[in-house]
Amino acid sequence: MSIRTWAISFILVGSLIGLAGCAEKTNGKDVELENKVIELEKKLEEQKAAEKAERKAAEEAEAKRIAEEEAKKPKVVNVIDPNTKNIVRSLVPVDLGFGTDNEKYKQELKQWAKELARGTETTPGYDSKMILDKIDANGQVIKGKPRVVLEEAELVTKVIEASAKGGDVILPIYITESGYNTEDAAHLSEVVVATYTTKFNPSVTGRNKNIELSAIAIDNVIVGTGDIFSFNHTVGPSDEAHGYQPAQEIVNKQLVMGIGGGICQTSSTLFNAVDKLAVEYVEWHHHSLTVGYVPVGRDATVSYGGKDFQFKNTAGVPLLVKAIYNPNGTLTVEIRTSAAYQALLQKR
Repeated sequence: MSIRTWAISFILVGSLIGLAGCAEKTNGKDVELENKVIELEKKLEEQKAAEKAERKAAEEAEAKRIAEEEAKKPKVVNVIDPNTKNIVRSLVPVDLGFGTDNEKYKQELKQWAKELARGTETTPGYDSKMILDKIDANGQVIKGKPRVVLEEAELVTKVIEASAKGGDVILPIYITESGYNTEDAAHLSEVVVATYTTKFNPSVTGRNKNIELSAIAIDNVIVGTGDIFSFNHTVGPSDEAHGYQPAQEIVNKQLVMGIGGGICQTSSTLFNAVDKLAVEYVEWHHHSLTVGYVPVGRDATVSYGGKDFQFKNTAGVPLLVKAIYNPNGTLTVEIRTSAAYQALLQKR
């Protein structure tokens, strides 16, 4: 209550006391005293109401001023990592063309989203291929990694929607685990549902070592329902650091010596095995020359960092890849599954 109100209240109370004193002396004036009291109380309430209205008007004016100041400030969009809760980037949309050149703004967001998802030469992106689980020699599952995808188009849309008012945008990251049940792993080798064998010259040691190493890399890999198998991602670099040796390989329609020559026989043998099932090819390339270990058009060339052989398991059940290297000159790839799933398997 203000000093002014206190003063008025004091005067009114004093007046009421005075009137009350008079009323004790002059009994005949009760009605007049009551009217005076009512009038004074009314004035006090009016004064309080006036001060309340004055305070409200001042508060509204201040709120309006603050709102006007906020409206003048450029809006900020904070893009947040859902895992770390850290701000990945703070955007000031108007500085990037929002409201003046929306198409340019959208294209810039698209480029940024692409780099964020896929990475740059110096910075890794959020996207990562699935590393498939594998069964070791003791029958234990060696866990890989799930597939991670940052949806670029969704990110761009969300940022544009938030650009007018500002605010936070959570990165739309989607994680996909391998499509099989852990308890099924022990049974996936029960039934051979597809197989293919190729032959090689046992005396060509360098090339055969490369076939052996790449066969070991894909052996006992679990390809769950909906999983994508990447030969390059599964085998890894076929270089000297990983034990690969010089051997002939096909480059631009010519036979040349290169580290890792021969691994294409492994990828081609795998192709001919899985091709008997209802899988979907994500990436598949032929050699520039014919090869002697598979029929024409039945090869699958690969090169780490370049051409890959990838297929998606759309056969309806989880699969197990078995690669059997025989130093006497044969490579066999078997595709297996659990006996419980055999009736559900879809073939070509």
